[in-house]
Amino acid sequence: MKQSNWKKHSVLIIAIIATWLTTYFSYLMSFNLKIDNVVQQFILFLNPLSFLLFVYGVALFIKTPKRRNVYILSVSVITSIIMFANAVFYRFFSDFITLPLLFQTSNFKDLSGSAFANMHFTDLFFFTDVVIIYIAMKWLPTVTEQQLAKRQHTLGRKLYFVVSATILMFNLGLAEAERPQLLSRSFDRELLVKNIGAYNYHLYDVFLQSKSHAQRVLADGSELVEIQNYANAKYAEPNEEMFGIAEGRNVSLVTLESLQTFVMNNTMDGHVITPFLNELSQDKDTIYFPNFYHQTGLGKTSDSEFIVENSLYPRNGSAVFFTHSGNKYQSLSGRLGENGYATSVMHANNRSFWNRDIMYRALDIDHFYDVASYEIGENDAVNWGMKDIPFLEQSAELMQDFTQPFATRMILLTNHHPFTLDEEDMFIPKYTSNSRTLNNYFQTVRYMDEAVKLFFEDLKEKGLYDNSIIVMYGDHYGISENHNKAMGMYLDKEITPYDNAMLQKVPLFIHIPGSNKGEVREQLGGQLDIRPTLLHLLGIESRGDIQFGQDLFSEDYDPFVIFRDGRFVTPEYVYAHEVCYDVATGEEVDISNCETSFDRVSAELDYSERLINGDLLRFKSDQSNGEDGPTLQEGKPNPEIRSLPQ
Repeated sequence: MKQSNWKKHSVLIIAIIATWLTTYFSYLMSFNLKIDNVVQQFILFLNPLSFLLFVYGVALFIKTPKRRNVYILSVSVITSIIMFANAVFYRFFSDFITLPLLFQTSNFKDLSGSAFANMHFTDLFFFTDVVIIYIAMKWLPTVTEQQLAKRQHTLGRKLYFVVSATILMFNLGLAEAERPQLLSRSFDRELLVKNIGAYNYHLYDVFLQSKSHAQRVLADGSELVEIQNYANAKYAEPNEEMFGIAEGRNVSLVTLESLQTFVMNNTMDGHVITPFLNELSQDKDTIYFPNFYHQTGLGKTSDSEFIVENSLYPRNGSAVFFTHSGNKYQSLSGRLGENGYATSVMHANNRSFWNRDIMYRALDIDHFYDVASYEIGENDAVNWGMKDIPFLEQSAELMQDFTQPFATRMILLTNHHPFTLDEEDMFIPKYTSNSRTLNNYFQTVRYMDEAVKLFFEDLKEKGLYDNSIIVMYGDHYGISENHNKAMGMYLDKEITPYDNAMLQKVPLFIHIPGSNKGEVREQLGGQLDIRPTLLHLLGIESRGDIQFGQDLFSEDYDPFVIFRDGRFVTPEYVYAHEVCYDVATGEEVDISNCETSFDRVSAELDYSERLINGDLLRFKSDQSNGEDGPTLQEGKPNPEIRSLPQ
């Protein structure tokens, strides 16, 4: 390209450099992108340029200076908003925004509190390039249309885009050399952003989502055979001693919002965090699993619901509740319904939040007791909605009128980011660290513990306790990797990727009154295992169901936990952030120790994704769901029940 075609202070060049550097420094300041060597750092530095050259290069085809400047400034604003939005999202989810999430507009109002809590004054930095470009447009000499036309000759534009394409291919080549099969192992979005850049990642995400929609159209029943065979081979025979031990009992499945195992049997500044749950873990009728992991993705609580109902992995990069609520499923509720159970969900939130009113129909759930089913007094709500204590108290009252045997799932709410609490509900003081989130977390956990204690007392008082099985589990993490410094202060250690993986443990309690089967089971397990385990405890065979979890009590149980982002845990090793760790020591070991499991991880995640994207269960001959799904009922406080519109 001839030098004469470009002014020294061209707005286009200034725009490219300003946005490039703003993006790069945003990577370093706002995202925990693990960089292991100089090559990875260079890729991170280079990858914004491969996109920006193309998108800003469109300006070369704009003939008038004014329109050209408007376009350039618009691009800078859009890219700044993209980085800002990802940074805010990342602070809580430790992940990047995907296309389906942008269309979950029904959640935005409810999520606003968490979003604002994650905004910082320093976020103005994301718009540095906008300011620089605007100043350049105001102070640099105005280019005339004649001068612009002279610069925009065909040869110059061709050379510009040849250089742009070369940089893009160079970027992709380096990324593939540093991380083989990068695009085929796309379940780890952090790897994608680190190697191809945030902007190119979003373009690739559009491609993936388009591909997933096409899968359903092109799917046929032949794909289901391979997945069914895999599920059959993985099936674990039930333990004879435990099979049917809770047969005919009412089921209370309690989602303990954001509860992580690290608070169990632990203190904060001398204050016991979970006194009742600690006691319950040692109860003669409770089987407690301290090495149990959540396996959720971006859908968080809705993902945990999906996992427990189906023993399938959630979708990569979106919430199944939104993207595939019209699918056919072999849900836990459906199987319980086939065996005489009245099924329901109790959650004092808007029925449309996370698209639950639609998805619950697909899951064969009979009744949904949403916020309209509860009386919320003046002091009964905080943060996201109804407090756990009045919620569980009123839920126990509603349960008295349920047709028995019933199976109900209760979703708690108070222990939710940003973990705010009324002063009268603070049973312990705040923690003191650099993280307001962690400081508040211990208080809301303690409040939830008290709520569960009172719930057990209510069940006993109302005569529902003795004939129950009560299963409680943490649905997802509460403290993300963005609070590693504060967590390191609390745990008195430096938090590594190994520690982050260990912190994904959530407690699982299986309480069977009068069983005398209580124990602490140290074995490895994950949320996918809840469905087959519970069915077998109730005496319901799950052989032939397409599920990726196993009965935790089975002698054939294979301890292997796969996270939605591709990390995994075995009894010997942990794989996280492309590093293999020894479970016992937390020390890095040779990657070959983990490589033997890569194919299994990829296959299992792929099978689940194909099953969901292709809606393959519609081809299963023994699928119990009707063509239009069941009629979901809405629970009412009177307790009148009416049909929801289809």
